[in-house]
Amino acid sequence: MKEINERPIFEHVSELRNRVIRVFVVVILISSFVFIFSIQNIEIRGISVPIPYPDVYNNSAARLISMLQDMVLPSYVDIILTTPGQALSAQIYVSLLVGIVVSMPLILWEISSFIKPGLYKKEIKLLRNLLIPASLLFFIGSFFSLRIMIPTTLEFLYRYGLSLRAETLITINEFISFIIFFVLAFGIAFQLPIIMWLLTKLEIVKSEVWKENWRYTFIILVILGAIITPDASGVTMWLITLPMMALYIIGYLTTRSIKQET
Repeated sequence: MKEINERPIFEHVSELRNRVIRVFVVVILISSFVFIFSIQNIEIRGISVPIPYPDVYNNSAARLISMLQDMVLPSYVDIILTTPGQALSAQIYVSLLVGIVVSMPLILWEISSFIKPGLYKKEIKLLRNLLIPASLLFFIGSFFSLRIMIPTTLEFLYRYGLSLRAETLITINEFISFIIFFVLAFGIAFQLPIIMWLLTKLEIVKSEVWKENWRYTFIILVILGAIITPDASGVTMWLITLPMMALYIIGYLTTRSIKQET
């Protein structure tokens, strides 16, 4: 049975504001910790214990940037600074990225809680049960971008520079922006199977619709990949588009299981 909760519009706006503030505060607290503190291991009775300590220069964000450089950047590419404030802004951006990623379960919880009054009890239970899978898929998508997509894309693009015997450099802000874009884009893109499953489960979209319209969807994904591709080559466009197509197929297969159950 649907929950009846008719309230003036200003109450909904006030509730939305409070939820946004809670998310904002948590993101800022986590980001501030990453930006201000570093982690040092100390020995206590022969046991190594990680202890946070304030260090605004060699903070967790700086260490994370160094780790990302080793993880995704080709060894022959150097990071450079072209303005005095780039290092500081890069650490701020990375801190905010960590804050957003770590806060994602809370963000999804606040979204589901805000739309709860407009749902039936069955729909509320269904939505709450999807919070953990949705959070896991966001983390998996982010990890997939870091371990596979970003290194592959950077290696492919910078190989052209080697063939020209050009010195291969990248500014710290360009490097961080590239990572933030891919991490958030793939974290959100990995929600596609859950969205498709949810729409089918709620009988908003039938399973057959996903199958009948796959051609149009793939065309849209190709266009989207071309728009968001960081370079003009068609190869990186497909590096972005093909995983999204695979996610669409996975989403369709999950909707077929719903049909079999009913």
